[in-house]
Amino acid sequence: MTRLIEALREEHRNIEKLLGVLEQELGVFDRTERPDYETLQAVIDYFAEYPAHCHHPKEDVIVEVLKARDPGAAAAIGDIETDHRQEEERLRRLAHTLENVRTGGELPRQAVDDVVREFIAHERRHIEAEERALFPAALAALQAEDWARIDARMGDERDPLFSRTIEQKFRSLAQKILQWEQENEDDRQKALAAARA
Repeated sequence: MTRLIEALREEHRNIEKLLGVLEQELGVFDRTERPDYETLQAVIDYFAEYPAHCHHPKEDVIVEVLKARDPGAAAAIGDIETDHRQEEERLRRLAHTLENVRTGGELPRQAVDDVVREFIAHERRHIEAEERALFPAALAALQAEDWARIDARMGDERDPLFSRTIEQKFRSLAQKILQWEQENEDDRQKALAAARA
């Protein structure tokens, strides 16, 4: 497996963590409690900055090279590039909806729930399609020189949230993710202990 595919898969795992945070905050909202709007804004900022400008362009280059190397395989994976562009619109709708709620706008609770759940579900479907179709097709069809060309075109941007140096505006989100992961691990350990008892 190439280093780039490994990196993209790691980024997908990181995106899943953020989707988990969105679900957690949606649960708070659904209980008619006040969600952590700072965390929600940080999630939106992250999606606008890193996946949109770094993660997706890497995948788009893979698709471009795959189209040249194996057009049939590229056609079979679907239109990943269009999906990336449509994600920007879904993210704008999510950001607008959450800002409207934060500022006291009158939105039916179900409408907010639908927008957030649609964003989460679409992200998961998209990641699953890339993991199931794009990455295996690229690994099967692309050759060493293709990967070298792709690597040469990629920038060296680091992830502002999931790298050694976390950008200031994402620090509280990183702490929230760590807290959420610890709570999930604690719940898992309690469930295991209860199952053993």
